[in-house]
Amino acid sequence: MDPKSLNFEAIGTHWQIDIWEDSPLFDEVSFFASLKNRIEEFEQIYSRFREDSWLRQVCNEPGDYELPPDAKVLFDLYFEFYKLTNGIFTPLIAQTLVDAGYDSNYSLQPKENIAKPKSLSEVLEYEFPKLVVKEKTILDFGACGKGHIIDIVSNMLDEKNVKHFCVDAGGDIFYKNNGIEKMRVGLENPNNFSEVIGIAEIHNQSICSSSGSRRKWGKFNHMINPENLESPKDVVATWVIVETAILADALATSLHMVDKKVFFGKYNFEYVIMYADNSVEKSANFPGEPFLN
Repeated sequence: MDPKSLNFEAIGTHWQIDIWEDSPLFDEVSFFASLKNRIEEFEQIYSRFREDSWLRQVCNEPGDYELPPDAKVLFDLYFEFYKLTNGIFTPLIAQTLVDAGYDSNYSLQPKENIAKPKSLSEVLEYEFPKLVVKEKTILDFGACGKGHIIDIVSNMLDEKNVKHFCVDAGGDIFYKNNGIEKMRVGLENPNNFSEVIGIAEIHNQSICSSSGSRRKWGKFNHMINPENLESPKDVVATWVIVETAILADALATSLHMVDKKVFFGKYNFEYVIMYADNSVEKSANFPGEPFLN
C-alpha cells in the first residue's frame, strides 16, 4: 500500500513521516500536532541559535542545573564520544564555530582569531540529572541533535503501536517495519546533489549521513576539527547505519575527523566513507552497494 505522509518544516530542515498501515493516527489531528510540538520543544531547549532557548540560558548563567529527562541519552553520548575521540567530538566546539562565522546570525564571516575549545572538565560537570556549568560558555549539539529528535519522534510512534513507518529529517532516517520489507535509500553525491553514489538498505535501523558540501563558506564548513581548527578535507561524505539515529548521526560526523577503528568493538555499525579523490570505502557487511570504487 502507498504510505500516508505528513510533511512539514522544523529545526531548519524538511520532515516527512510516512506510515504504511491503516492507522487511526491519520484521523487524529492532535497527534500530529503533538509530534510537531515535541520537535519545537526540543529546539526550544537545545538550540544555540535561539536566544530564548534553555541552552542559551544555562550557558550564559553558570550554576547548577537539573537536566530535562531527554537529556540523558544526549549528554551520555557526548561525554562518551568525547573520551573515545580524545576531545575531537565536543559540545564546546560551539565557540569555534561562532568564531568561524557559523553564528546565530549566520554571518559566515570568520574572525581573525578562532578559539580552540577548552577541555570539557574545565567547563562542565555532569552526572544525570545534574549539570554544573562552571563558566559562561556556548554549547552546540549539532553533531547528533537531529538524530536524537528523530529517535524521540520514532519512539512516539512506537508508543502508539505503529508497526511500519519512516521518519525522515533532511535525509537522516529511521525506518521500522515489523514485516520483512526493507527500505532502499540513495546515497547523495556530495558533489552533485541530483545524483546518488550508491544505495543502502535498512530495516528497523537508522541511516544518517554527514557532508560539508551544503553548509560551507570560505575554507570552513559546519564541521571543524578542534585540534587544528580546520574543516575536514580528506573525507567529503559519510553514511552510517546503526540501530538508533542519534548514534548514526554522531558516528557519521565523527568519521570525518576520527579513524573508524576508534569505534570498532564499542559499536556495531556499517558505514560508507567517500574521500576527496572520489574513492569510496565501505564496511564489509554494508547492506547495499556504492556505485563508485
